[in-house]
Amino acid sequence: MRVESLLDVTVNTRYPYRYSCGTIASEFFAALRDEKKILGRRCGACGRVYIPPRPVCGPCWSPTTAWVEIGPQGVLECFTVVGFTFLDPMTGKSRPVPYGYGMIRLDGAQARFQHFLEESDPRKLRVGMRVEAVFAAERRGSLSDIRHFRTVE
Repeated sequence: MRVESLLDVTVNTRYPYRYSCGTIASEFFAALRDEKKILGRRCGACGRVYIPPRPVCGPCWSPTTAWVEIGPQGVLECFTVVGFTFLDPMTGKSRPVPYGYGMIRLDGAQARFQHFLEESDPRKLRVGMRVEAVFAAERRGSLSDIRHFRTVE
């Protein structure tokens, strides 16, 4: 059978949905939103504390069993200053440049936490400096509830 022409049909549809991040991440985001607390999860076998929290420890494959309040201060372990704009996935808006971004080992955790830095001058940032979380005035239960980390030295 030979097809002479194709049928083209346009259909307008909607796909409404709500994304569920699961019970562990839900509790993490609720604590950010409601209490301005950063929570991690402790491995029941080796004691490693994860931020963001996860259900299973990477190195030993044991379940994480306890909530631990960590931070809000920590140590800047590495950083970059970004000079090009992009759409911030948390807000959908262009991020003003330049801006700092770092890997932070929060007090009480072994895992690093990635986030924006208030400081954008690389001459004023250094590995090993102390930083602390600055929470947004209006919080919604997302990573953007932490606006950025500021230096405390």
